[in-house]
Amino acid sequence: MRFLSPPRRNLLPPFFLFALAILLVPARAADNPQDSLQPDPVLQRLVSGALHQMGLSRLVREERLALSLIDLSDPHALRYAGTNDREMMYAASLPKIAILVAGFERIKEGGMPYTPRVKEMFTRLARYSSNTDASRAIQQIGFEYIAGVLTSNKYRFYDPQQNGGLWLGKAYGGPNDRWKRDPLHNLSHGATSLQVARFFLMMDEGRLVSPSYSAEIKEMLSHPGIRHKFVKGLADKQRTIYRKSGTWQQWHSDAALIEAGGKKYIAVALVKDARGGEILPGLIRKLDDIVVQGETSPRTLASLYPIRFD
Repeated sequence: MRFLSPPRRNLLPPFFLFALAILLVPARAADNPQDSLQPDPVLQRLVSGALHQMGLSRLVREERLALSLIDLSDPHALRYAGTNDREMMYAASLPKIAILVAGFERIKEGGMPYTPRVKEMFTRLARYSSNTDASRAIQQIGFEYIAGVLTSNKYRFYDPQQNGGLWLGKAYGGPNDRWKRDPLHNLSHGATSLQVARFFLMMDEGRLVSPSYSAEIKEMLSHPGIRHKFVKGLADKQRTIYRKSGTWQQWHSDAALIEAGGKKYIAVALVKDARGGEILPGLIRKLDDIVVQGETSPRTLASLYPIRFD
């Protein structure tokens, strides 16, 4: 059975007028949802030191590595660190998280039934990164609708004033696969680490769609079905992981909400390098030690997992 997008007659001009409007109209600082994520000086120094110690400074300088870390251990005092966090990169399957938030928004407004079959489809595309289910879900929800959710004032997951963000302009195979690349960087599946981190933060706070649907999304991202990158790096630790990753050729990405007893954090990394699958397990171990073990001594930090890729 084919799931086709609704007829798109006369939709192109309004879309581009809308895109032009969001590019030209400045957002008020008080309305900017990114303003609350300002770097914590101590956490920023620790993350920068970890990247240098791992031999990743060149990737950082060349803007081929983007990173966001949010320490949620104290709910009254979130700590944030970011590196190239507003650099939009190709992210392969990671933007499938946009399907979840747009899908539940459509369900909430009554435009799509939430059946056991839909729940299974969403779970497979999230937990196992099923391309078939992702494409089927995109066709049911609609590209235009997904873009509208991503650029809405409620979310601003794609924000021209923040150099873009989450974008889903192409399905993952099947009929009617192609739609529109993002207007800033010409990417079909794009992300910035900042906007992905915000997605996971809003999910954890129950602000994706509604508290109940945030919980549904969180459950779908639990029990990762692909055991590589962040999951591989934390395999020997007792961690609860809610995660979505992406891989295509030299582009590697991973994003997760990670719980460890009384500690909790969000980590997002995007890498453009053939060694990305090797880099990300070591990187998440570094970040985990910073948050969970509270490693603050530069000498102690430098002794942890002495991995270099330069």
